[in-house]
This record gives sequence, C-alpha cells and structure tokens, in this order.
Amino acid sequence: MKNPVIRSILVILITLLVPIGLVLGAVRIVLNPWYPKLEYRTPWFPADRYGFTRAEREHYALIAIEYLNTNKGINLLMDLRFPSGQSAPPLSCMEMTDCNLMYNNRELSHMIDVKYVLGIALPVGYAVIIGLILLGLWARKGGWWSDYLSALRRGGWLMIGILLSLIVLVVGVFDWFFTKFHNVFFSSGTWQFYTSDTLIRMFPERFWMDTFIIVGGIAALGGIALIIIGNKWNRP
Repeated sequence: MKNPVIRSILVILITLLVPIGLVLGAVRIVLNPWYPKLEYRTPWFPADRYGFTRAEREHYALIAIEYLNTNKGINLLMDLRFPSGQSAPPLSCMEMTDCNLMYNNRELSHMIDVKYVLGIALPVGYAVIIGLILLGLWARKGGWWSDYLSALRRGGWLMIGILLSLIVLVVGVFDWFFTKFHNVFFSSGTWQFYTSDTLIRMFPERFWMDTFIIVGGIAALGGIALIIIGNKWNRP
C-alpha cells in the first residue's frame, strides 16, 4: 500500500481490534460445558449452604449454558424445579408463587438480559476476528504485511497491558470492579440477588473471580502468541 496515512490508520485499527477479538474469543471458549464442570471441581470452590450438591450444580449450570448458547426460550429455565426434597430458601421464597420453581422473576429477567448482551457481543467478536483475518490477506497481497505483523504484535502487548490492569482490579477491589462491570451492561439493580437465590447459589462470587481470571488468561495467551508471531514472521 502506497498511501502512508491509510496504512497508519489501518495499523492503529488492527492494534485496537486485537484485544477485542481476543477477549470475546476467550469468552466464547469459556461459555461451554467444560468450564463449570472444571470450576465446580476446584478444591477452593465453596459448597452451597442451602443444599445443592456438586452434581446438581453441574446439571443445572449446563442447562443455563444451553439456554445462553441456543435459540431456546426462557421457558427452558422458567419450568425448572428444585430436586426432590428441596425448595427455595425462605428469603427467596417470599417473592415466589411456587417455592419449588428454581428461578424467580428477577433471575429470569436477568438471564434474558445476559442472553441479549451475549447476542450482541459474540457476533461482534466473530466479526472482529474475521475482519482481522481479511485484513491479513489484504496486507499479504497489498504489500503492507510487515505493518500488519507489527500491528498484531502491538495489539498483543496492548492485551497484556489491559490484562495486568484487570488483575489489579480483580485481586484488589473485585466487588467494585464486578459492580462497575455489570452496570456497564445491565440496568442498576437488575443483576443483584439474595445469597439464597438460585443464580448466586449456582454462580457465587468465587465462580466469577475465576471466570475473569480464566478469560484473561486465555486472552493473554493469545496476545503472547501474536507477539511471538509478529516477531518471528517480521524478521528480515
């Protein structure tokens, strides 16, 4: 490419797109049955004080993931009932017409919101990754391959920098970070629940701390891979 201005703009664009593609790609990897199965088996994962066994948590978590990953409606969760001998704890039961149902209206509404956000975010991630691949093909044919590799390398370093910042937030002030993160995507108050609500019993704070770490770790590995590729392939 002969126009240096356009080339510089493309390099900046690629650098900024890399972390977006890496993070959303990592989210898609984690949003699969393998992750809760692994997470529930970690020695530090807290037991449910209201009665869910590990097997029950895993079973219902996989149904929640199925809801998020498919075009199935909220009835998939709405019709779920507690295992035999269990019901909603008293505090959660107070606002339910049937205490044997697993999810109350607030929880169901939040899951609808989560699916909506993922329905936007994940296609954006796919588009970014496809866009980066197409830009790479253009760079290869258009004579700016070296600039493309440099942009990938810079994007990888940017991802590492973002991850280090997030690690400080997650480890140091997770509650504040978790609140701010949710307020970006969801209306205030729509994602907060009692500790006895099913969503919290299934996915307590420990689950989300580990999720942020795993997603960040996968994205960081992608960033490191791009740095290595950028350095190796860009050698004269």
